[in-house]
Amino acid sequence: MRLLLISNSTMPGEAYLDYPKHEIKKFLGDKPLTALFIPYAAVTFSFDLYEQKVNERFSELGYKINSIHRLSDPVQAVKDAEVIVVGGGNTWQLVRMMRDNGLMQVIREKVLNGTPYIGWSAGSNIACPTLRTTNDMPIIDPRGFDTTGLVPFQINPHYLDANPEGHGGETREQRIEEFLEINPELYVVGLREGTMLRVENQEMSLIGTRTARIFRKGNSPVELNSADDFSFLLK
Repeated sequence: MRLLLISNSTMPGEAYLDYPKHEIKKFLGDKPLTALFIPYAAVTFSFDLYEQKVNERFSELGYKINSIHRLSDPVQAVKDAEVIVVGGGNTWQLVRMMRDNGLMQVIREKVLNGTPYIGWSAGSNIACPTLRTTNDMPIIDPRGFDTTGLVPFQINPHYLDANPEGHGGETREQRIEEFLEINPELYVVGLREGTMLRVENQEMSLIGTRTARIFRKGNSPVELNSADDFSFLLK
């Protein structure tokens, strides 16, 4: 199994998908490939525009994008895909549309059989067992919280340590602690912006200059960096 799970698409002041593009190239290699793109997380802009934005970056890297929203048989498109790419946006809509189109299980089977998978933000969330550590507002009924379960832990993308001055609500860490109180058997990875997790078979590493924060019920959070082995999270 090969996964590249990216926290966020774009850093402030950069072009879309600029910071992760070199890691995407390393991950996919030099062979010209056509990636099946799933744009369903887009809400305030069109799938056509999303496809265009992603295609601009992937074509720069030597790859083609084929967006699933243009195809008459989404399930067969997944079965035929050389690479699966799932973009960020609203995780709740993404999950709903994936479920409505019968894609959750077929993507899982396809990736477990070796097809590379790249996701950012919501696209990383759906690689987890459930969507329940997304930051997104539940704007639509997803008809179930379970997702592909490609990894056995949860990701919180865009993880933030900061608590804005004057803000009286819970911090991100407190929200994750609430999740763990109900789901004590799961790890949660707080994946900070500018970082990503790369999975190759049963090995996983962090890419980026910032650390990831690892949460587990009954344990103090742990900070791990790119020199650490994250493979224990896959067991």
